[in-house]
Amino acid sequence: MSSEQQAQLRELKQTDAEVRTHEQAHKTVGGPYAGAIQLEYTTGPDGRRYATAGEVPIDVSAVRGNPEATITKMEVVKRAALAPQAPSPQDRAVAAQADATKAQAQTELRQSRNEDDKGGGGQGEGGDGQATAARRATQSYQRAASTMQPAFTLAISA
Repeated sequence: MSSEQQAQLRELKQTDAEVRTHEQAHKTVGGPYAGAIQLEYTTGPDGRRYATAGEVPIDVSAVRGNPEATITKMEVVKRAALAPQAPSPQDRAVAAQADATKAQAQTELRQSRNEDDKGGGGQGEGGDGQATAARRATQSYQRAASTMQPAFTLAISA
């Protein structure tokens, strides 16, 4: 091999290692919300294929009707997005989306709890006010969750 081909091969090997490490970090931290690692390859001067880009799909949809579960899920999604040593701009965008979804779920949870507090004490009907408030909060949360995008893809390109 020429010195130019050897340099190209060294670069491909380094990129391959970085891409695989980056995507594995997303996959490992994303747990049940992360899909399979998908890699793009370039054939090197030695005839072998080297990963030069990749992505891990991750589910960033809200958990319908369950703001507590959404909050927990978005914490995992954010950690997964920022897991690699050098998160890409796309990774940071996914983390920001997870933060926004988490904030929305926290707001819904607070509203639900406030409505429960207001409606629960003075009801002589055995807590029907609480049930109504919880039902309204759940419906409101479901409407908000249904407008969110169902998934994002974490990716790196070299």
